[in-house]
Amino acid sequence: MTSITPGTAKLRIVPANEASWDDLRAVVGAARCFDALCFCQRFKIVRGWHAIGEEERAHRLRTQADCGYPDSDTTCGLVGYLDDEPVAWCAIEPRTHYIRLTRPVTWAGRNEDKTDDGVWAVTCVLTRTSYRWQGFTYQMIAAAAEFARERGAHAVEGYGMVTEPGKVITWGELFVGSRNAFAAAGFREVTRPTKRRVVMRIDF
Repeated sequence: MTSITPGTAKLRIVPANEASWDDLRAVVGAARCFDALCFCQRFKIVRGWHAIGEEERAHRLRTQADCGYPDSDTTCGLVGYLDDEPVAWCAIEPRTHYIRLTRPVTWAGRNEDKTDDGVWAVTCVLTRTSYRWQGFTYQMIAAAAEFARERGAHAVEGYGMVTEPGKVITWGELFVGSRNAFAAAGFREVTRPTKRRVVMRIDF
């Protein structure tokens, strides 16, 4: 993803429990970030996530999202609609829900409580292929930060990729979002654990 000005089309963004499973699967089920359908389980399984079958991963996401239960106070992300068409997804939950975020690379140069439920994390931002490059990632990340704040988060983190003008990054690598998209939503860079990955954070 390159640094772009968010498009003029405005998404209607709802918690995933207010969306149907068919709508969520229409977005997430088309994404092959790791040559397989992750269904946003990569950061929730310590190792060997491929050993868990695709349908089981889908079942876990459906359960975590609580799709179709608008009165639920539990969900794991947001679905973005263009008119009535589901086009985008953003995973947003307390950071403690993502066991793989305890890995050393995430914490290089940092000293804070890894068990703090008040810090939420954006781990995945997807847009369906035919709707990409319209700035929807920017809208989803901004909405995710507000969603977390309204539910008591005192901070939100993202783990974006550094993009360079003219340099192509495959979409599969950009499932975490770009540094530019997080910065546009008010996130600041905290650390840069690798040359291409940054920890971005917004505190409320």
